[in-house]
Amino acid sequence: MVARLVVAAPSSGSGKTTVATGLMAAFSAAGLAVSPHKVGPDYIDPGYHALATGRPGRNLDAYLCGPDLVAPLFAHGAAGCDLAVVEGVMGMYDGAAGQGELASTAHVAKLLRAPVVLVVDASSQSRSVAALVHGFASWDPEVRVAGVVLNKVGSDRHEALLREALDESGVPVFGALRRAAQVQAPSRHLGLVPVAERRAEAVESVAALAARVREGCDLEGLLALARSAPSLPGDAWDPAAAVASPGSARPRPRVAIASGAAFTFSYAEHAELLTAAGAEVVPFDPLHDEQLPDGTGGLVIGGGFPEVYAPELSANETLRKAVADLALSGAPVAAECAGLLYLSRELDGKPMCGVLDAGARMSERLTLGYREAVAVSDSVLAPAGTRMRGHEFHRTVMEPGAGPAPAWGLHRPERRVEGFVQRNVHASYLHTHWAAEPGVARRFVEGCAP
Repeated sequence: MVARLVVAAPSSGSGKTTVATGLMAAFSAAGLAVSPHKVGPDYIDPGYHALATGRPGRNLDAYLCGPDLVAPLFAHGAAGCDLAVVEGVMGMYDGAAGQGELASTAHVAKLLRAPVVLVVDASSQSRSVAALVHGFASWDPEVRVAGVVLNKVGSDRHEALLREALDESGVPVFGALRRAAQVQAPSRHLGLVPVAERRAEAVESVAALAARVREGCDLEGLLALARSAPSLPGDAWDPAAAVASPGSARPRPRVAIASGAAFTFSYAEHAELLTAAGAEVVPFDPLHDEQLPDGTGGLVIGGGFPEVYAPELSANETLRKAVADLALSGAPVAAECAGLLYLSRELDGKPMCGVLDAGARMSERLTLGYREAVAVSDSVLAPAGTRMRGHEFHRTVMEPGAGPAPAWGLHRPERRVEGFVQRNVHASYLHTHWAAEPGVARRFVEGCAP
């Protein structure tokens, strides 16, 4: 089984991404094949992980996919690798609201039987760090907090005080990183700016993180810790088995998936499931491509930041018309969040594809959280009554016109309907993970023209 460790923290902002991405890059530069993973529904951090390792960044979400799929999905992503680094989410014990440990970093660490390295923001403490680490290490005896990396250390004297205190805790220190704001990635209204929007600068940032980690962390000790993880029972997840692919009796339909700087949110398993279900998956960039890929029989438009690129997306009239024509032809179209906005009539006053009779605009209100959903209408993705779990994360609102049926009925945390089903178009704010319901991919591909 692949060596592995989980990078956690007491709270958001402690430096998990800095340490996890730096470790991935440092170990990759040392010649190890590193598998990158992220706890939770985050799409942006995995982009930096992919840059650091040269492999797809993958998510491990016990809420969206269920606890039983976490280890199989991990094994699938980490197959053939020397080491897996799993970046946690929020504080180590923070999970789905009101549902105990579900989907927390601690929960995933237990499901993976992986040692945890706790990243502590030490900028405003000295001896108190020992009490904090002791509390996190002892809160749940099933979670193996096996080491600490001290972040934002101010000086040699500060580091000495921290290490002296932690000597009493019994939890070893595997590194100490000094404050270095120059390698922080820029943020905006939904978090870090994705790699696709700042690739040159992101490459420099990841290289700087690798250098900091090499200088400040005990890489040999961390690798030995990762190798101490026991074997995981069970088989790796297999997309072909998940979709129960019927084989190649029918021609392979071509499914175009939106990509580029405006559409960066996508789980790697979605393309794998579509391929396993018999599709030829082809990326396209709505910012630059004036036509859909030749022979497109289905269209998937995931999440991202169309609000940042609304003028450029609107200016590409040729592609907007091609998308509208494809939807009008009855070809399957699946759109999530950013895709929903792109299919709308307009976004902040800029004309979009006009597939849906709805306008979209930016809002001051952040909509964020896990959702329990049931399909309200039969659609290209699922028959009515299908239950799925999803996640919302946006600062836009839709102002719909009349006509389209709703896509989902949401039952947690509040009851409401959401999204649109129109002809063979399924458009919604809800991000879902198709590994939890692989029939979605099979149904979508079966609805595509070859």
